[in-house]
Amino acid sequence: MESTPPILHQPARPADPTGSRGVLYRYWFGVSLWKRILAAMVLGAVVGLLWGEGVASIRWIGDLFVRLIRMLVAPLVFVIIAAGVAALGDTRRLGSIGAKTVAMYVLTTAIAVCIGLTVATLLQPGAGANLAGAAPQAVGTPKPPGEIFMGIVPTNPIAALAAGDTLAIIFFAVLVGVGVMVAGEKGRAVGEVLASGSEVMLRIVGIILETAPFGVFALVAVVMGTQGPETFINVFKLGVCVVIGSAIQTLITHGAVVRGLAWLPLLPFYRGVADAIMVGFSTSSSSATLPVAIKVAEENLGIKPSISSTVLPLGATIGMDGTAMYVAMLTMFSAQAFGVDLSLADYGLVAITTTLVAMGVAPVPSGSLFVLAAVLNVIGVTPEQTALVVGFILPFDRPLDMIRTVPNVTSDLSIATAVARWEGEIDVEAYKSSKDI
Repeated sequence: MESTPPILHQPARPADPTGSRGVLYRYWFGVSLWKRILAAMVLGAVVGLLWGEGVASIRWIGDLFVRLIRMLVAPLVFVIIAAGVAALGDTRRLGSIGAKTVAMYVLTTAIAVCIGLTVATLLQPGAGANLAGAAPQAVGTPKPPGEIFMGIVPTNPIAALAAGDTLAIIFFAVLVGVGVMVAGEKGRAVGEVLASGSEVMLRIVGIILETAPFGVFALVAVVMGTQGPETFINVFKLGVCVVIGSAIQTLITHGAVVRGLAWLPLLPFYRGVADAIMVGFSTSSSSATLPVAIKVAEENLGIKPSISSTVLPLGATIGMDGTAMYVAMLTMFSAQAFGVDLSLADYGLVAITTTLVAMGVAPVPSGSLFVLAAVLNVIGVTPEQTALVVGFILPFDRPLDMIRTVPNVTSDLSIATAVARWEGEIDVEAYKSSKDI
């Protein structure tokens, strides 16, 4: 695919802007997006603390930004995956990429669970926790595996697109891409339309991302103004566990994937994915970050669309390292709070169950809390006790969710980098020369 200047950092602008307005224009677009978002986070935190509860009046700005991003997810996933599969040109390559991708997601998720269990066992965040004042919260009953797998095949693809059913969209998009491949010359016109559509969608992503600093400012300000920094104090030990676990998974585990499995230097990777990390942190949603992740993968990391368009949408659905780590930590928190003694076999059951459950969590804020019952049931925690835990954590979950979304994002991008390297679908020179800093 012919390379074009990325909208994200080189937007269309007047040929010779002059005056104070021109200086401001050049300064704004001359600063990398992730730096603008970081500045917006800091400013939002300060404004939220100073403004207090009144900051809720600007919540609509953050909500509007999230809606703009979410608006793109379903059509982007369909067009990008269908175009990417069609571009592979060989169904055998699709099977190879799919097998490697799923295996890598299972591996990193299992590692995240082990990290979560280890950190929570060592720091004991639930020891002495008083849940008596917590208001019980209803928790959903997890779908049985058979129903989940059956739901992958949509009865109505248009309805799946309208509902944003990511797994069903992925399934249908893969079939469309395979159909284009099998059709050969007769399917070329459809393949060209899909390729053109994916370019258009990525340009739209670039346009919307220019509003990110304003949306992030509002999101962070509302969290700090309505909940305040005491949100971390009230669950301080659990917060420390989440920070430590997320740092280990993001820097060590995912760093090992890039350095040890993709044989690439680490600095260009973390420099290139900064935009996606910032958006993931502020929105607390892997699915909302997907459009940004695809853009930085192709423009900053040099990953070809045939990989980014297949690996990343799948990762936004099943690549939940941060979620898996957090559910494991909450399981230990609950066991410690209720005095449940766990054997080595119990740890093994928790690890297996959490790995499976995490891959089915909806990629939305606080989605992990509502599958907790499936894991706690394994160690004998009752539904009533689970409701107490969720009621205790839920009021303070947003800042913790922001932190644990970061390893979700870096998991997707590190695995996409490794798979692209194995398949020869990455421009290594473009990866190493990333100037996004």
